[in-house]
Amino acid sequence: MTSDERRADSPVRSPIRVLWLIKGLGPGGAERLLVSQAGAADLDRFAITAAYLVPWKDHLVAELRGSGVDVVCLDGERELDPRWAWRLRSLVRDRGFDVVHVHSPYVAAATRLVLRTLPRRLRPALVATEHNRWPRHAPATRIANRLTIGLDDVDLAVSDDVRATMAPTVRERVEVVVHGVDLAAVRAAAAERDAVRDELGIRPDEIVVGTVANFRTEKGYDVLLEAAADAVGRDPRLRFVAVGQGPLEDDIRARHRELGLGDRFLLTGYRDDAVRVMSAFDVFTLSSRHEGLPVSLMDALVLGIPVVATRVGGIPEAVDDGVEGLLVPADDPSALAGAYGALAADADRRRAMGTAAALRGAAFDISVATRRIEAIYTELAGASNSRS
Repeated sequence: MTSDERRADSPVRSPIRVLWLIKGLGPGGAERLLVSQAGAADLDRFAITAAYLVPWKDHLVAELRGSGVDVVCLDGERELDPRWAWRLRSLVRDRGFDVVHVHSPYVAAATRLVLRTLPRRLRPALVATEHNRWPRHAPATRIANRLTIGLDDVDLAVSDDVRATMAPTVRERVEVVVHGVDLAAVRAAAAERDAVRDELGIRPDEIVVGTVANFRTEKGYDVLLEAAADAVGRDPRLRFVAVGQGPLEDDIRARHRELGLGDRFLLTGYRDDAVRVMSAFDVFTLSSRHEGLPVSLMDALVLGIPVVATRVGGIPEAVDDGVEGLLVPADDPSALAGAYGALAADADRRRAMGTAAALRGAAFDISVATRRIEAIYTELAGASNSRS
């Protein structure tokens, strides 16, 4: 029997029509995971559309379209504008999606109810991925998510830690799918190290500690700035670089001025070549108070950069303290500064941790997660078509 004959006998039509749904397509971790997944997707078997709510969060639209994913904005004037939900209903009804995959808890709660208003024959299967620890969500979002999550067909979490924070009644049905990055593309960025350091004005003898994180409370930039001021005071070879944007940018820049960090701590703002900038780092750092499993951390490991990070969320699942890097408590600038100083003073240790990081990073291959997710789509589409 030929492959075409097997496809004709199968209850699953080809291509399977999938809708990815997310609040925005700004430069966040969950959003970047969609870009990586799009690059690894089997577009002969899956026709993928990505829909987002708020039009001003559109940084990654071009990348998704360049990967062959159709992109639709639901044009919410603000995140809580309910009209996007009715536009979603029309989109699902008109395009006949087999599977809807949601990547935001607030969006997921509303989507579950919207899909229930469709006739059963038009209702797609529903998958939801939890990217963050449940305690991080606003109380109303957490309650809405908990009350409606039973309507999902499949629930996924990006780390064991994220899964562990979900309600006990939900947890047993949640599958952990550790996402990843495009290994080849990230590794290729390593060749840009010297060029990026020249662009940033970094001398060959300087040791760069860098981060890629948006300017939000949970990222702990206030702690990072204090730790940097302490570390630079002890070792003037240290330079810090932060790639990011966000609602706290004015506060962070003001604190940067108060501490007199000047060009010892470069705030680059948003960069669409963040991984390329990371190639200039000697140490990657995260000062987070909360995390799921950060994409920037996976990028750093693939690049073979030793890590100094807080022991929160899924970070300890990716970094063994003393092997790929050093882990410290959250909200402890002295501990961070001490870790920076320890690695700055020991080039051999940095090299050993960098080698271990590269080995660990090989596990974060987005194609592995993509194949598993596509298997879920195929199973759900087959079940849905059988019921029709």
